[in-house]
Amino acid sequence: MRTRGVQPDVPVPDRPWSEVAPGLWMGGHEFRGRSGRLQPAVVGEEFDVVQTLLRRAGYGPGPDVEHHVWPIPDGPLDGTQLAGVIRLARAAGEALDAGRSVLVRCHHGYNRSGLVVAHALVRRGRTTEEAIQLIRARRSPWALHNPLFVEYLRAGLPTARLLEELEEPAE
Repeated sequence: MRTRGVQPDVPVPDRPWSEVAPGLWMGGHEFRGRSGRLQPAVVGEEFDVVQTLLRRAGYGPGPDVEHHVWPIPDGPLDGTQLAGVIRLARAAGEALDAGRSVLVRCHHGYNRSGLVVAHALVRRGRTTEEAIQLIRARRSPWALHNPLFVEYLRAGLPTARLLEELEEPAE
């Protein structure tokens, strides 16, 4: 399955992860280090919970870290994929409520992780627009540059999920 399109105009982030709200981080699997070279963003024991939306072998987290994996494309999502995003956002909120730190990660830490983090922020009382602006301010102006994901957020993920399920052909 192809998980992201080629987007040469989108810059690689300059750090592996960014704190968007207290204890809630988003990031990716690679970043451009001070040397200007791409570096792997390998997670060890820095976070209590890691949610991975694009899995790559050798990128952690450590064995004692709670790890949730839900691979999704950086493109249209079906109802099942959206349900998983909703579950991850709920789990992130529960972990934060328990005083645990959470990293949500994808390839660069812009779109897929932004979708989960934004929904977690909305569930915690922010408006959709506040969540999007906070993510772009704290992670990167390139965060949530996938317009479809922004549409999902503005519609509300539960609503987007129901609409996607209605469009899926019956077997």
